Amino acid sequence: MTRAELETVWAQRLLGVLRIVAAILFIEHGTQKLLGFPPSERPMPELFTLLWFAGFLELVGGLLVLLGLFTRPVAFVLSGQMAVAYWMAHAPQSPFPALNGGDAAILFCFIFLYLVAAGPGAFSIDAARDGKAVA
Repeated sequence: MTRAELETVWAQRLLGVLRIVAAILFIEHGTQKLLGFPPSERPMPELFTLLWFAGFLELVGGLLVLLGLFTRPVAFVLSGQMAVAYWMAHAPQSPFPALNGGDAAILFCFIFLYLVAAGPGAFSIDAARDGKAVA
């Protein structure tokens, strides 16, 4: 495998895998908030509360990122959501992410921010629509 092949073919494939895995994990947070699955100790949020909107963004935005549809604008919104979630919900508990449970929010924030810059990678509707699908 040449360096050029790594940079052109495999980089896009692995970017696609990163997008898909992050989206699946993100969707799980949305289904937990909105559908109660997987079961949580927290009650499901009331309709149209901040937590409900967070779950809605996680579920719908996660599905769009999973499909690679409108990836850049959706990832921008989700990155912002995770930054707000970290500073509103996690940071007040402790300055250390390992203690405040904010590790996932930080990682999602920066993965989505990376997708804004890098695009969806392979295996996405956006790439297929733009004629950049990688086999």
